[in-house]
Amino acid sequence: MKIILKKDVANLGDAGEIVEVKTGYARNYLVPQGFAVVGTASAIKQHEETIRQRAHKEAKNIAEAEAKAAQLSAAPVQVAVKVSENGKLYGSVTAAQVAAALADKGFEVDKKNVTVPEIKELGEYEAQVKCYKGVFATVKVEVVAE
Repeated sequence: MKIILKKDVANLGDAGEIVEVKTGYARNYLVPQGFAVVGTASAIKQHEETIRQRAHKEAKNIAEAEAKAAQLSAAPVQVAVKVSENGKLYGSVTAAQVAAALADKGFEVDKKNVTVPEIKELGEYEAQVKCYKGVFATVKVEVVAE
């Protein structure tokens, strides 16, 4: 019997896959527990249409993220911090500070999506910003004295 998995099932498959199982296993366990639906011709056709639409939507999201990544890479940011007489920072530059500097430039970025190296001195550094799954932008961060 063909079934469409709604959830991941160990030793059987991942959610969204169409698999062949014994009829009793499907009718007595998988379908009543909500792990799968019976793979009728219409259900399989609907499932394939859903997969096609998701792929189209995913391609659109990736294209938008790549455009945003290009804009972010072209926009260097400055972070002003307090420094000692030696040029050492009091503390370090954080992802939240870089995200705030990007917000000042007009880019809404969550601080969780910003990865900065350890910055403890004045100078120029590169930070990674995650725009979408697998799409990253490299942003130049200039650390200057207040």
